[in-house]
Amino acid sequence: MNAKIPMLLVMGCTASGKSKLAFDIAQKLSGEIISVDSMKVYRKMDIGTAKPPLASRQKVKHHLIDVVDACDSYGIGPFIAAADKAIKSCNALQRPIIAAGGTGMYLRGLLEGLFESPPASETLRDKYQAISDASGSETLHNTLAQVDPEGAQRIHRNDFKRISRALEVFELTGKPIASFQTQFKSGEYKYPWTVIEIKRDKDDASMRINQRVKKMIDDGLVAEVDMLIESGMSHQAAQAVGYAEIIKYRNKEYTLEEAIEKIKINSRRLAKHQRTWFRSFTGVLQYDVAPDDTVERLSEHILKDLTNKAII
Repeated sequence: MNAKIPMLLVMGCTASGKSKLAFDIAQKLSGEIISVDSMKVYRKMDIGTAKPPLASRQKVKHHLIDVVDACDSYGIGPFIAAADKAIKSCNALQRPIIAAGGTGMYLRGLLEGLFESPPASETLRDKYQAISDASGSETLHNTLAQVDPEGAQRIHRNDFKRISRALEVFELTGKPIASFQTQFKSGEYKYPWTVIEIKRDKDDASMRINQRVKKMIDDGLVAEVDMLIESGMSHQAAQAVGYAEIIKYRNKEYTLEEAIEKIKINSRRLAKHQRTWFRSFTGVLQYDVAPDDTVERLSEHILKDLTNKAII
C-alpha cells in the first residue's frame, strides 16, 4: 500500500452523522468511500438503512452499497473480500480512501482481517444438497442444531446456503462456524488506517434517532417494506432495525405507533451496542460533536487536526 495515500475510517453510532461527514471529507480530499454497514449492502433497502442518496453517490464513488438482493444472505467474509478489492482499486488510482460505518464486526474485520475458515468441499455440498432435495432444508437445520446450537439460532430454517456452510465447517474442523467468524487477527491493522470516532452525548444522539425514525416513516418506510416482503427478504435482512418492526406491524403484531416506538427503542439499543464495540478499538482519534455543529465545520476541524498531526 502507498503510505502517502490517506486511509481514514470514520465510525460512529447510528444517526451520528458519520456518513455525511465521510462524504464531505471525501469531497474535500477527492477520495472514494467504503461503506462499512451490514445492511447497506442490500439493494432496495434504502430508506430504513439511511443509504446515501443517489446524487451523493454520483458525486463521490461509494463501494459496498447495493451489492446483493435483499433475498440473499451476505456476511463478513464476502464483505472483507470486496473491501480488499475496493482498497486495491483506490490505491491503484492513488485515491484517498474514506471508510464509514458502525457495524462493529465489519469494522473489526476491515481493520484487522479474519482468520481464514476452511475451504469449500464440493463433496459435502453435494451431500447436503441431496439431503435437502429429499427431506428439505429443515432436516439439515435440525442436524445443525444438534452440533452447533448457537449457529442454528442465527440461521433461518430455509436458508440452505448458510446451513450447508455451517455444517460443512463443523464437519471439516469439529468447530462451529462462529469460532472462525469472530477470530480476528492479532490486533494490528491490516492497512495504515487512521481511525476517527465521532461522539455525541446521549440526549443529542436520542434526539437524532427520533428525528431519523420520523423521516424514515415520512419518506415511505412502510411502502419500502411492503415491496421487499413481496420480492423476498433473507432472514438476515429482515432482522434489520426498522424493517423487523414494520414487518411485525404488517403481521398485526404491532400497531404502526407501536412499531415506530419499537424502532426508536431498538435504535438506541443498537447505539449502545456500537459504543461497546468502539471501546475495543485502539489508537482511535475521538471528536466530540455538539448539537449545533455543522458537517462542514466538523470536517474542516478534523482535516486541520489531521494535517497538524501529519496524517494527511
